Amino acid sequence: MNPGICALSAVPVRAEASDKTELVTELLFGECYQVLLAQGNWVQVQLAADHYVGWIDVKQHTPVTPEYYAAWCAQDHPRALDVVQAVSDAKTKIPLTLGCRLPFFDGLTVRVGERKYFYNGTATNPGAAPDAARQLTLLRKTALMYLKAPYVWGGKSIFGLDCSGMTQQLFGLIGLQLPRDARQQIDLGQTVHFVAQARPGDLAFFDNAEGRIVHVGLVLDEGQIIHSHGEVRIDSLDHNGIYNSDLQRYTHKLRLIKRLLG
Repeated sequence: MNPGICALSAVPVRAEASDKTELVTELLFGECYQVLLAQGNWVQVQLAADHYVGWIDVKQHTPVTPEYYAAWCAQDHPRALDVVQAVSDAKTKIPLTLGCRLPFFDGLTVRVGERKYFYNGTATNPGAAPDAARQLTLLRKTALMYLKAPYVWGGKSIFGLDCSGMTQQLFGLIGLQLPRDARQQIDLGQTVHFVAQARPGDLAFFDNAEGRIVHVGLVLDEGQIIHSHGEVRIDSLDHNGIYNSDLQRYTHKLRLIKRLLG
């Protein structure tokens, strides 16, 4: 089968070829993938950006040509910067959410396979020269746009996402592709040895009793972290971990802080 692209707002990617199995991640509008296997009404796919593997319903598979796929992979596409927006043509209107890719956006249209859609919302400019100060400003601004988004295991959209899905999306908006899971993201960047040395834009990682990395969040101003736990929220961060003032207790034990910017 040909490679494909997500032509819907979001497509669930599951652990196995069944609606009853675990949601492991999502495809958001504009994301390409390779088809690895076909099994009944399901296809196993590998996401082009982070190489995550899972199963999608074949009814949600939109084929593209190998040439389109290669061209898609060869560039960094703009992303939607509005919480909710849409692309449309004469017959169809597809809602988009913050962080969705805009394939081959020329300032007016996006190209999804053979179809073109109009987009008149705001978008990132991946062609701009990297500037750490502008990256940090955008990172903090968009992080706050996710506040109150509900926690959903495997989710990546503003209508439901997990902790590493949020950090992956946030850094994607400033042109940095992160792996999907917190246990993979911790391998990036430079170690910050003390909480007092943490800066806005750093990633803080947390482990469980067995020492496995199970949570990640984005450091904001001194002593604050934004993370997805029940909902996207801002809590206090110190050398012990995350302190939830609503629960009056620590919810996550700090393992390590990493710096990816500057």
